[in-house]
Amino acid sequence: MSLFTLALTLGFVLIAILLSIWQKLGLEKDMAISTVRATVQLLIVGYILKAVFSLQDPLFTLLMIALMIGVATQNAKQRGAGLKGIGWRVLVSISLAEAVTLGFLLLLQIVPPEPRYIIPISGMVIGNSMVIASLLLNRLQAEAKGRRQEILLVLSLGGTPGQSIRHVLKEAIRASMIPTIDSMKTTGLVQLPGMMTGQIIAGADPIQAVRYQLMILFAILAAAALTSIFLGFLAYPGFFNKHQQLVTGESDP
Repeated sequence: MSLFTLALTLGFVLIAILLSIWQKLGLEKDMAISTVRATVQLLIVGYILKAVFSLQDPLFTLLMIALMIGVATQNAKQRGAGLKGIGWRVLVSISLAEAVTLGFLLLLQIVPPEPRYIIPISGMVIGNSMVIASLLLNRLQAEAKGRRQEILLVLSLGGTPGQSIRHVLKEAIRASMIPTIDSMKTTGLVQLPGMMTGQIIAGADPIQAVRYQLMILFAILAAAALTSIFLGFLAYPGFFNKHQQLVTGESDP
């Protein structure tokens, strides 16, 4: 694809902006900013990846993964604003999901230990884990506030924080994983995933592209479960102060 051809696709952005103006949504500025940011960020990443792939140095590969995890953590922890220590909890959860999935793929030699495989796969796993973490924290805070009386009742009867918030935590974990599960159910029928589509456009055999896509889907499902469950159990103590009183994400009294 030439730069001129790519420039023509800005027509899609123009359509979105015109629709926003027509309906007075007030999103034109955000659309323009997001378009510029996405373009600049992707171009920079493209040049960085080109250099990393040519160097074949494990250190640079690890630095790229660390950078992705750091950005994902910074974004996801905003959903848990007010919870003490939520940053490191999100960091540990996403890192665990990445380590388990990538370690499994490398140890069983499912993918070669090369940057051109490791970095894109890690990006998809980490990106999905970031979304899962955000959904989990958002739902967990909403559920804790909405079911405050139920939690307080269990605490008043001598229950531990873990016992009082168990059902809330379970519902939050379930809710955070539903989008991933539903997406898998419709894959191939409603949507053709990005990795598979990209390989096919690049000329790869469709069957081979499907195999790689299935590998990614299975890895993402495992990462979603790991992130959601692990972060849930790490995050819920932040809803209680040192006296085991419910603070629902607010500062300790």
